Amino acid sequence: MAKVTSKSSSKTDKGIVIDIGITAKDREAVAHELAKMLADSYTLYLTTHNFHWNVTGPLFNTLHQMFMTQYTEQWQALDEIAERIRALGHYAPGTYAQYGRLASITAPDDVPDATEMVRILVKGNEAVAKTARAALKRGEDASDAPTVDLLTRRLDVHEKNAWMLRSILE
Repeated sequence: MAKVTSKSSSKTDKGIVIDIGITAKDREAVAHELAKMLADSYTLYLTTHNFHWNVTGPLFNTLHQMFMTQYTEQWQALDEIAERIRALGHYAPGTYAQYGRLASITAPDDVPDATEMVRILVKGNEAVAKTARAALKRGEDASDAPTVDLLTRRLDVHEKNAWMLRSILE
């Protein structure tokens, strides 16, 4: 399992002590869970954007627009997640190799049909929701309210996206 990196568990890379009321150990644990959230979120973002570009069929306009709405929102969230990791004193993962080690989901290798795209995105949003719940639990255990708030908002988005996508399949 890839680890979130920091030059010191209690200091920034310039040696400044971080004293925000969360222990170094808890900050590292929360940052690691957030790194997994970032990896899953980035993978889902990339998949959603890919499907936006490549969807075809009778639901083209509906799915093209829905996917654009979803990937645009996801793109904005990536920055919030990465910045929270940095606020905890750790470096945010930012390479495909790191995401490959951290993510619980994978992007498809080919372009599926529209119905399969929707199924993949339902599963992807549900997987991100599960990752968010695990990170949220870690944040609650550390009394890290900003992380809990961030993850609560992400859960709402991904559960709603999964529901909307699932409704297309019914």
